[in-house]
Amino acid sequence: MLAKKYKSEVVSVINPIEGIYTLEIKSLGRKFKFQPGQFLHLSLDNTYDGIGQWPDSRCFSMRSNPTEENIKITYAVKGRFTKKMMEVLKVGSEIWLKLPYGDLFAQKHNKNNTVFIAGGTGITPFLSLFTHLSFNEYINPKIYLGFRSKSYNNYKDELGRSSNLTKYVKIFYEDDDGIIDINKIFYENCSTSNYFISGPPIMINIFMKELIFNGVPKENILTDDWE
Repeated sequence: MLAKKYKSEVVSVINPIEGIYTLEIKSLGRKFKFQPGQFLHLSLDNTYDGIGQWPDSRCFSMRSNPTEENIKITYAVKGRFTKKMMEVLKVGSEIWLKLPYGDLFAQKHNKNNTVFIAGGTGITPFLSLFTHLSFNEYINPKIYLGFRSKSYNNYKDELGRSSNLTKYVKIFYEDDDGIIDINKIFYENCSTSNYFISGPPIMINIFMKELIFNGVPKENILTDDWE
């Protein structure tokens, strides 16, 4: 699927906790087309004509699934670009998106006993799969989600959308439960499972090393680490 440019408009800005924002974005032209787990490039240059060289942009995972009309993204304010987003994006702001990119769930993997591990906003690419009909193809999945505290878990609507989903989910709050224990997760599963990991780069690197040390083949570990 070739990436296409979409002139778009921000229709909702939610700031549930300091430094975390969720945007809902509608296309002002063609319908968005993408697959679960893919990501987009977002440009704040609303003077772009859609033809010339693509302007300065940043990558974001898509929280929405492909059947939804609008796209949602969630971001943490960490650097120059996201700080500018926080300052300038309001309801009605026009922006440019370029998508789709990535092949997270299109990569070859076993859909039996698949393990999903996400830290913080790393949950967003997983939500695009968990809320999509294609998630029904997964047999006995295991989902481990870690958040700094309950106030950082702003994904309850999607996670509660299906009772079939909630039975697979284990949530860890760092202030109560400590950080996610990758070794405990491994011992609850097996070396032949496929492990999807999404979150801060340091978390991904540590978890990958521990899984490989415990005997998980490197090709069984799939990560959302395009940042």
